[in-house]
Amino acid sequence: MRPTMKLRHLPIYIGAVTIVGCASTWTTPEGDMSFEDGFVSNVIGVREKHLSPSYWMQPGGDAVIMTQTEIEAFNRKNVAGEATLNDVRAIPDRLSRADLTEHLRSISRIPRYPRIYTDGTSVTDADFARYEDALNLGAIQNDNPVRFALAVTRTSLRTYPTDDLLFSHDATDRDIERFQESILFPGDPVAVLHESADGQWALVQSYNYTAWVRLSDIAIAARGPVFDYVDAKGFLLITGDKVSTVYNPEIAAVSELSLDMGVRVPLSRPESLQDNLYGQNPYLHHMVLLPIRETDGSLGFKHALIQRKADVHVGYLPYTQNNIIRQGFKFLGERYGWGHRFNGRDCTGFVLEIYKTFGITLPRNSGDQRDSEIGVNQRYTANEAEAAKLRRLEQAMPGDLVYIPGHVLMILGQSDGEPFAIHDVHGMRYRRADGTIYSGTLNGVSVTPILPLEFNATDSYVDRILSIKTVR
Repeated sequence: MRPTMKLRHLPIYIGAVTIVGCASTWTTPEGDMSFEDGFVSNVIGVREKHLSPSYWMQPGGDAVIMTQTEIEAFNRKNVAGEATLNDVRAIPDRLSRADLTEHLRSISRIPRYPRIYTDGTSVTDADFARYEDALNLGAIQNDNPVRFALAVTRTSLRTYPTDDLLFSHDATDRDIERFQESILFPGDPVAVLHESADGQWALVQSYNYTAWVRLSDIAIAARGPVFDYVDAKGFLLITGDKVSTVYNPEIAAVSELSLDMGVRVPLSRPESLQDNLYGQNPYLHHMVLLPIRETDGSLGFKHALIQRKADVHVGYLPYTQNNIIRQGFKFLGERYGWGHRFNGRDCTGFVLEIYKTFGITLPRNSGDQRDSEIGVNQRYTANEAEAAKLRRLEQAMPGDLVYIPGHVLMILGQSDGEPFAIHDVHGMRYRRADGTIYSGTLNGVSVTPILPLEFNATDSYVDRILSIKTVR
């Protein structure tokens, strides 16, 4: 999830000179590159036209790739066949000691490499012993009850039940936090498997992850109410990067609640609330039902309003190439967030949220996505000839996923014979004309060419491509 990139087959700036590129003249003051049309960027090969979704859309791009019926069958097949995808509703009411321990140790393990805290202090064996104690292993019984819950807010999934921030010992920034795993969004169902020693955290199983979440951010209920909510037929889908519920002065839990792309919430407009909700006439809004946590930790529900002008859709979006492009560009410029930190997302989170708007379920991590049998896959060995990868990239369509170690890019299309992608990317790397490597940062959802990208000092992105996937 932390790639770098190079720019190959394009003229490179050396010093404060003016050079002629593929399609325009580049004038480069110290450290920057600006096009003569006023567009400024040090990402060689990217022009302002590339940053508009309309540039990438094709006349036939609105053809439906899979219908909703086909997507539902596609998901069922994938959940049944992929170890990293889970049908939460199928989790049994009780787990044995061995099963629960296996779930816990699938996420909570002392790392093999040294870690530091934010201030650079080393994480000691005593610190890890403290994190191990928090796992509450002594409370695991031969037979352990499973409960169910809904997330009531956007909340982190953690390696251990702690808010402590840990980083790689050689980290030069504090962006990649090693206990941050993923995220839950409001309305996400989970199985609650275990509690921490202090009773403040729960080990939960979501549809694509097992990790620790703060108990205060989920609401416990029986299996029935949880999945009745999840299975609601009439629902509103968040199709913007983020949408907030309307402010209300009465129920803080559902007032100005932020909802990310892909979140679905049941539509509910009871007759008793048709003329007034929290002192406001709701006729101008979508009225939705949201989960809340009652004072005893149990699940409750409250209505909320979302403005009709908001970027939302009743039901899933049609799965088309142009819609893939539209959805991807709604995140353009959002800051990179490892494991969904910084109220953002990382490379796979970016892909997940886009495909969720079509109702498509994918594994959480890039390696799991890459190695899954989901979709149509072209895999490459370490010694695979570059020509084969280039031919596949020439044929790639919008939405195709390109996997390199630790990262995924989403194809936009071809520009002047070069394949371009949109991806949530941390670092930037390319080779200068003198053979030295420029290393910089993107740290956000970015549009880049693919062929010129540099993975490290010896390999290009193309060299390191492991798989290209079409989701259908």
